Amino acid sequence: MKKQKVDVFLLITIISLLVVGFLALATASIPLSLKLTGNATHYLFHQILFGLLPGLILGFIAFKVSLNKVKKLSFIVFVFSIILMLLVFVPGLSKTEFGATRWLNLGFTSVQPSEFLKLSAIFYLATILDDEKNRKKFFAFITVLALICSILIFQKDTGTLFVIFATALAMFFCSKTPIKQTLLTVCGAAAGFITLIILSPYRMQRMFSFLNPNTDVLGSGYHINQSLITIGSGGLLGSGLGLGMQKFGFVPQSISDSIFTILAEEIGFIGVSLLIILFLVFFFRVMVVAKRSSNQYLKLMAIGIGCWIIVQTFVNIGAMTGVFPLTGIPLPFISYGGTHLIAELIACGLLLNISRK
Repeated sequence: MKKQKVDVFLLITIISLLVVGFLALATASIPLSLKLTGNATHYLFHQILFGLLPGLILGFIAFKVSLNKVKKLSFIVFVFSIILMLLVFVPGLSKTEFGATRWLNLGFTSVQPSEFLKLSAIFYLATILDDEKNRKKFFAFITVLALICSILIFQKDTGTLFVIFATALAMFFCSKTPIKQTLLTVCGAAAGFITLIILSPYRMQRMFSFLNPNTDVLGSGYHINQSLITIGSGGLLGSGLGLGMQKFGFVPQSISDSIFTILAEEIGFIGVSLLIILFLVFFFRVMVVAKRSSNQYLKLMAIGIGCWIIVQTFVNIGAMTGVFPLTGIPLPFISYGGTHLIAELIACGLLLNISRK
């Protein structure tokens, strides 16, 4: 493959998102850091040490690695991520938060394997969908997707399940497969999601809270009501970076899943609109990289990464604004959490690598 220059616009967009993320975390984490550690910058420096630094190192490796090796190792990487997902169920290694067991406790920090699963699934699904034999392609695709969904259902991680499924479906559609297979997959998934909601009391409760958040304002509807209050109080221009009040214990998970609401209060409608535009620019540049690639595997991998980031972005923002039910997934590049930032920076390294080919 002929080497070209790195997509500078994509690189600038990634850097801009990281800058916004650390500015948001710097202001949103102060109250919680002071309350739990007595140090106003504890969570900020934790994110730098266990998220940004390893993410930049691994992202640079991804930028330099041979993309042919990525394809050859995709199955091994996928199997390894599945093993990590299964280790979450081992007593002594797992960590449970908010009623869900999704983390591996390493002592000095915790890791959420599902973040790496998103990336490894894209690697392996791109390998499968690059196969020209359509019957084998469809069967393998459904089998891998069913395995991923089964594990995520046991982890009670419906948000990640939706993001991976939507990403996989976009990759499947772009691999020039028959439309009837895509429709069959969508119908099967819709039936599966409805069944999951009906058979799970906590999912049903979350759905009722989504449909009518004012039914139990101090209970199941508390999170979404506080999120809407926080976003609304920002107005057009916001209260000013660092001057928001809702981060002082009013909004649950204010530095992770709900950090968009804190930003909305402090930088206002115009500020978060610019942030959303920045995410759209990121997606557009990734699609440009995919379109320019003559290699089907690299094209599908770029499409997968772009769809993963943009779907997760709008699911998170949609949940905070009442458009979607509440989910426990972070806002890419912005939310606190080292694991998701590492996975995203590895993905960005690969995208910049693909953009040179």
